[in-house]
Amino acid sequence: MISTPVRSDARKWSDEQLAELFSEGFPSFITADRLVKEYIGRVREFFAGLDLMLLDADGVPVAAGWGVPLRWDGRADALPSGYTDALVRAVQGHEQGIEPDTLVICGAIVTPSLKGQGLAGRMLTALREAGQDAGLARVVAPVRPTTKARYPLTPIESFLRWRRQDGTALDPWIRTHERLGAEILAPAPVSQTMTGTVAEWEGWTDLALPESGDYVIPDGLSVLRVDRDADVGLYQEPNVWMRHR
Repeated sequence: MISTPVRSDARKWSDEQLAELFSEGFPSFITADRLVKEYIGRVREFFAGLDLMLLDADGVPVAAGWGVPLRWDGRADALPSGYTDALVRAVQGHEQGIEPDTLVICGAIVTPSLKGQGLAGRMLTALREAGQDAGLARVVAPVRPTTKARYPLTPIESFLRWRRQDGTALDPWIRTHERLGAEILAPAPVSQTMTGTVAEWEGWTDLALPESGDYVIPDGLSVLRVDRDADVGLYQEPNVWMRHR
C-alpha cells in the first residue's frame, strides 16, 4: 500500500532509505550545472510544498518528485529555455513578488526495485494535484527522455518525434507523461549546461579524454565537447517540454 503524498521535509529520512531511492537516479555529471548550484538552495527553501514523496506501508520513501511555480503566458515560445532557466525564473519571480500561475514539474524518481508498477505516474499525478491546490492553472515539464542516451548524436528535435508501431512515443518517460494526458510542446535543446575540468569529466564519465574534440559519454543525451588547451569540458543537455494542462 502506498501512502498519500507527503512533503519531503516532513521528517528526517535515513541515509539508507534515500540511497536506495536515488541509487539509479541521474548521472554524476548532472551536478556540474553551476547555475543550478547557485539557485537550488533557494528553490528548496521557497518551494518545499512542491517537493513530495510517496511512502510504502512501512513509511519508507518509494518515489519522489518536485516542481517549481512560475508565471507563464501559455505560449511555447515564452517557455523557459529548460530545466535550469525554470529554476531561475521561479526563484527570481518569487523574490520579485510575481504571482505564479504555472507548475513546472522538475523531476520524479522511483526506487529501482519498484519500477514498472505505476509509481512514476502516481508521483506525477501527485505533483499536478499539488500544483492545482496551490492555485497553479497550468502544468508543464522539461522531460529528460531516458532512452535519448542511446542516440546522443540525434538532435532532440528529431528524437521527440520518434514513435513505436502502436503510435506511442518511443521514449518511455515521454510515454509516461503522454499516458497522463500530456502533449509535447517544444524541444529544449539546451535545458542544462554542465562544465568542468578535463579531470573532473574523466572522473564523472570513467573515460580517458586524451585530446580536444567531441565525445559520446555514458548516460549523456548529447556529446561532451572537450577543450584540452582550456582544460574544460562542456556538455549541454536537451529536454522535451511537455504540457499536462
